[in-house]
Amino acid sequence: MDKIQSRRNMLKNMVAGTTALSSAGFISPFYPAGKKLISALKKNINHSVCRWCYGSIPLEEFCVAVKHMGIPAIDLVGPKDWPLLKKYGLDSSMCNGAEISLEDGWNDRQFHARLIDNYKKMIPLVAGAGYKNLICFSGNRRGIDDETGLKHCAEGIRQIMSLAEKNNVMIIMELLNSKIDHKDYQCDRSAWGIELAKRVGSEHFKLLYDIYHMQIDEGDVIRTIKDNHSYFAHYHTGGVPGRHEIDDTQELYYPAIMKAIVETGFKGYVAQEFIPTEETKSGQLAALEKAIKICDV
Repeated sequence: MDKIQSRRNMLKNMVAGTTALSSAGFISPFYPAGKKLISALKKNINHSVCRWCYGSIPLEEFCVAVKHMGIPAIDLVGPKDWPLLKKYGLDSSMCNGAEISLEDGWNDRQFHARLIDNYKKMIPLVAGAGYKNLICFSGNRRGIDDETGLKHCAEGIRQIMSLAEKNNVMIIMELLNSKIDHKDYQCDRSAWGIELAKRVGSEHFKLLYDIYHMQIDEGDVIRTIKDNHSYFAHYHTGGVPGRHEIDDTQELYYPAIMKAIVETGFKGYVAQEFIPTEETKSGQLAALEKAIKICDV
């Protein structure tokens, strides 16, 4: 098997439950109690990190490490793991578990009944846990043209928005590239996603602007963020090419991108979603710490 798995496969293969560890006083072997790796974040960026990128690290160990780095949240965590995040005072900054898959989404009416049922069940759970953001996906085109895809997505999503608004939950569709990683995915351009947001017509429906994905499919990242930030409720990072570390090995300069985000007045989360090239747990966490420092402008 390829050493670096795709996000799709890692999400499917991630261990269903957390490792059975002591419920009291658990200390990560990588970060001893009381040692803050990042002592004073500037608080201009609300940092988070995507769980799936660190699937080889047991979740409780990961929570401890994240907490000691000063990161307040973990992305893409479902209900079964929320109690563990709460144990360590961490936010679930982007909840998942209502979607069917990246490929089977709102653009195809055959999935509407199942999606509506899933989201109507999940939205109150998100709100009850004290969380805010719930992810969704357009799905693959499968021959559906852009206008029809917009029509179908808006038609389906509108049916869950009154419940989302009542519970103060944001339904957030992710922008993914269709050139390299997610062939045929429909919401692969910011303009398409923005048009969908306009048609849904709710302040509780916005977009996850994935910087890695949009650099691949359209570029012009900083201008897009500045011109359209009101439609973006969440951001993901990743190095281009390869989706690895966001340092000087890749083509994006993240300090400038983060400054542009801060200048828009954004108060949501920016989540690290790069796949560390290091194989060891300590190496992966060191890469995460470095990325947080790069983005902490």
